[in-house]
Amino acid sequence: MPALCHNSAINTLQEAIEQAFLRERGQVLATLIGRLGDIDLAEEALQDALVAALMHWPRDGVPNNVGAWLTTTARRKAIDRIRRSQAQAEFSPEQLETLPSNVQSSALLGVADALDDIDEISDERLKLIFTCCHPALPTDQQVALTLHTLGGLTTAEIATAFLIPLPTLAQRLVRAKRKIKEARIPYQVPSPHILADRIEAALLVIYLIFSEGYAASTGDALIRHDLCDEAIRLCQVLEHLIKREHTDVPPPQYAEVLGLLALMLLHHSRRGARVGDMGELVLLPDQDRSKWDGDDIAKGLALIEQALSMRAPGPYQIQAAISALHAQAPTAANTDWSQIMGLYNVLLTMTDTPVIRVNHSIAVGQAQGPEQGLNALEIAQKRHDLEAFYPFYVARAHMLKQLGQRDAAQRDTARALDLCQNAVERAALLRQFNFAH
Repeated sequence: MPALCHNSAINTLQEAIEQAFLRERGQVLATLIGRLGDIDLAEEALQDALVAALMHWPRDGVPNNVGAWLTTTARRKAIDRIRRSQAQAEFSPEQLETLPSNVQSSALLGVADALDDIDEISDERLKLIFTCCHPALPTDQQVALTLHTLGGLTTAEIATAFLIPLPTLAQRLVRAKRKIKEARIPYQVPSPHILADRIEAALLVIYLIFSEGYAASTGDALIRHDLCDEAIRLCQVLEHLIKREHTDVPPPQYAEVLGLLALMLLHHSRRGARVGDMGELVLLPDQDRSKWDGDDIAKGLALIEQALSMRAPGPYQIQAAISALHAQAPTAANTDWSQIMGLYNVLLTMTDTPVIRVNHSIAVGQAQGPEQGLNALEIAQKRHDLEAFYPFYVARAHMLKQLGQRDAAQRDTARALDLCQNAVERAALLRQFNFAH
């Protein structure tokens, strides 16, 4: 028994270390990239710091300021790597040109102490977003790189989330990092005259980070709170930046920043009710609404009201308005599905994606009945390739079940189970349709 207790304590401590690392990873990595100008070197140094944490923290305890400890340690590991590179082969002129001036000087002097200025963790994550979302990079590379560096998602997780082969995603990351280095893309928040044109890309990656956290595409956990919290915090930083320093950003862009922040707060307000006592998924109609976070709802409602008052509606604002209707309904039965369907009709004129199409079809089914919902799903299938999109099969199975077509519903559920990579959602599907797979 003592041995079992010892092993349990070790596992608990290791889990605590890993969770602390996940919380601080984005900020620390962003700080290192800003100083080093090399994403690969920063990632390697941070990984070295994690190994050091696993060695030292069980003996010394988890430090009070985890982020500062990781940053300092990663800085030293980066210095060690630079020095080892110098010992093996002096930097060539071409290599020196790819390094920031402070690291160039240290390399020429044979030391790397220029990294010693990383004493406090400044908020570098917003700069990293705009670096990863630079227009010189294709959109698919922007999204993949930001989710990988800032969101901390693995290559496999990103590939699964976007339904693309793992080697394809890996190549995107390699090309994006190479482009940043070769093109010397600046690590900074854009100047005021170009910030407005760059906000859309930044909002997209913030939204995707939140989406992966809100419904993790892989693994045993339904919600990754670290990603949700990070996305909300980043959007708050961007909103404060615009309000304080870039007041000349046009209303449409600023309204969408407010809309996305409202959307995320309203969704995240349900976090306490989405998972049951046994870790099972609780669907929206069955959630205990008393567990919803009232403060987040109030903030989200105020933000969407402010955004819509600017009379420059955009996709994030419309989605936030839909979430607001759910938040304001005292019970699932009181949900205004007709108004939600109308908002989805508007949203489809702005952006037509598989997710929005399927959600629109669900709203149609709720407002007008399952037969009309199935018709809407058929239209969605014609407009998009939904062969590997498991929510499509879940929605259709639910409507078929309502119409009494149990065999067809089970076939679609089986297909959804084949495609779904999240253990909690798979278990919910089995319970919902009450058959073994």
